[in-house]
Amino acid sequence: MPGNRLDERELTAPVVLTRPDGTLNPDAVGWARSPLVDTSGIARDGIRFAGRNKRWEYWGITTPTHVIGMTVSSIDYAAVHEVWVLDRATERTWHRSVTAIPARGVTLPPSAEQGPSRARAKDLSIDIDELPEGTRLHARIPGVEIDVIAQLPEGHERLAVVVPWSSTRFQYTVKDVARPASGTLTIDGAEHVLPEGESWAVLDHGRGRWPYDIRWNWGAGSGRSGDRVIGIQVGAKWTDGTGSTENAFVVDGRLHKISVELDWQYDIADWHRPWRITGGGLDAVFAPAYDKQTRTNLGILSSSTDQCFGDWSGTFRTDDGEVIAFEGIFGWAEEVHNRW
Repeated sequence: MPGNRLDERELTAPVVLTRPDGTLNPDAVGWARSPLVDTSGIARDGIRFAGRNKRWEYWGITTPTHVIGMTVSSIDYAAVHEVWVLDRATERTWHRSVTAIPARGVTLPPSAEQGPSRARAKDLSIDIDELPEGTRLHARIPGVEIDVIAQLPEGHERLAVVVPWSSTRFQYTVKDVARPASGTLTIDGAEHVLPEGESWAVLDHGRGRWPYDIRWNWGAGSGRSGDRVIGIQVGAKWTDGTGSTENAFVVDGRLHKISVELDWQYDIADWHRPWRITGGGLDAVFAPAYDKQTRTNLGILSSSTDQCFGDWSGTFRTDDGEVIAFEGIFGWAEEVHNRW
């Protein structure tokens, strides 16, 4: 139930996600401040668990003027890739998405930060490469070129969580918020330099074996409030009842884990009404300004997504009793229903 504190284990040493037979390794269940989990078994055991293996890299980049999203993914029988750009002032978008059945034109590393990610399809290319200073994100679609570095400051902590539905259905996710971003976004030949100190990158890295039909909430925000860099990471529905959460509040790169199933209040009849997320010391209001609505129905594969972009404000109380107020933290909150 929302509000009840969970007994989550913090992982501090490398661990393998799967046993030799492909089932979940119980020693991997927990959370960490860095990507410690070896997920190579998800790709290696693909045939044995055909149709249930999900691997992806999603990066969201926010600036004072634009929002960028890029996805490289493989869900066994399909590769799903996307590049999306929003002009925040005009709400004009540039978009290209590709679903390749069977999966092709995709390269994904076995584990987080263990190699490049690539997507190739007609009128779309994405390259994600690890560098000493962070991650380079390069993508092209008609009218758009993205060349961004998601910097990884020394000591920056990332929320890594294993969510166990069962011994054969489980998910490892790395949610990394408030990464400083620099580089360029070129639209219709006009180059936009990302303002340093005001541009941020967020990573959603996933490896797991999923149930066919699932719903989830995800919220993230990155920015400066006063003299602090704030990162917000919250989730719901898909983790309910598992004993794990993907909730955290990040202050100047230091992660505060929220081991509580948060209470989400929002209106599906009006996505632009304020959302409120509370629990575990967090009292946050999200004010949507734009709804990226996506509906897909390819028979066996379908998705319904409302990803709303806007500002976060509120307070967070640390375990030490410090109350941190924040406002104007730009990001998103979403509701998703997938059959995949």
